Amino acid sequence: MTTARARKVDDVKVGDLLRGWRRLRGVTQLELALKADSSARHISFVETDRSTPSRSMVLHLAEHLDVPVRDRNSLLMAAGYAPTYPETSLTAPVMTTLRAGLDQLLTAYEPFPALVMDGMYDVVTANKGVGMLLEGVAGHLLQPPLNAMRLTLHPQGLAPRIRNLGEWRAHLLERMHRQATSRSSDALRGLYEEVAAYPAPAGNTHTVPEKETEGGTEGHSRAVHPYALPLRIEAGGRLLSFVSTATTFNTPMDVTVSELAVETFLPADPETAAALRAAG
Repeated sequence: MTTARARKVDDVKVGDLLRGWRRLRGVTQLELALKADSSARHISFVETDRSTPSRSMVLHLAEHLDVPVRDRNSLLMAAGYAPTYPETSLTAPVMTTLRAGLDQLLTAYEPFPALVMDGMYDVVTANKGVGMLLEGVAGHLLQPPLNAMRLTLHPQGLAPRIRNLGEWRAHLLERMHRQATSRSSDALRGLYEEVAAYPAPAGNTHTVPEKETEGGTEGHSRAVHPYALPLRIEAGGRLLSFVSTATTFNTPMDVTVSELAVETFLPADPETAAALRAAG
């Protein structure tokens, strides 16, 4: 849209949307007013459409309600304004520097696995370390767009080789549910319901014991990692153990960039690190 003021879409009212986000965040009108340096009366008027908020007020309230960038555009359009944040394809020329930076980051992390996902957990790019974990995965799960959640929890994916599948599955589902709620995303909720319905392979849902012997070598054991839940997965004839981190961009000004996450898998023990370096 090129005009300073945009047509309201489908007659959605900005007051209804703001009230929905406020309730989702669990704050009262007074609490939001104090955060936004406004008054509970004004917030009430905005939510009941007795007062039309300015463009800056919409963005101000959205910031204090931690509304995702994509949904901030929806708030603006519902209030009759043009969206502020573009949604640029990662293949666009303007994204060349960003793509190069991400590729450099992933390559530098090798031989340890690392990947970049979008807001639907579709893999945008990945390094060679991720490829080491994909042995035995059904071909249909590797067709683009490759979805990290389907790939991990599908019974023809990584799930049969995840030794602590019960814990890791619960962790991923909780993460998806939290993000679907915080983003108010029907698409993400649909993905959550799909992967939550996948059956867990029989006999592969136990939690990690205090000590576990690996590879038939007597006396060789790995202690559970108290600082973070590990992903324990069989790959290349070995039991590998990782802890994961997810990194997002600070103050993104583009919808696409705001939904990107860099996921890295750090070896949780010296044996895993040595195995990956040897294979790499």
